[in-house]
Amino acid sequence: MKTLIGIGMMLALVSANQAVVAQQVTLTVVVKGVKDAQGKVSVALYGTEKDFMKNLLVGKTTVAKEGDVQVVFENIPQGSYAVSVMHDENQNDKLDTNMIGIPKEGYGFSNDAVGSFGPPSFEKARFALKGSQTIVVTIRY
Repeated sequence: MKTLIGIGMMLALVSANQAVVAQQVTLTVVVKGVKDAQGKVSVALYGTEKDFMKNLLVGKTTVAKEGDVQVVFENIPQGSYAVSVMHDENQNDKLDTNMIGIPKEGYGFSNDAVGSFGPPSFEKARFALKGSQTIVVTIRY
């Protein structure tokens, strides 16, 4: 009897583990409209409104090239997310702005969301990741 219970528990754990793995998906972010091959393009993935533009969940960087670049996030749990993109032309790891705070480098957000006098809200940039998918972010200069 103990053996049957042990086998049953082991099968339940294996099934639960497979369910968790099955929920991990791939998110591909295509950044459209990079103006030149100077510097790098950074993509940040945010999982909550509280963390948006403060504490990224995960980030990736790729070499800039004129036109479109692509970044792939693997093993991401399904859920709601927002993405921000930056073309860091001088590779100083920040979005450079002029004296009044207007960006001097390219930037963008999921859903091509825009804000007034700053970044858009998490809600405007939020998208549902229900399975592996590709989103497109158009960069603005």
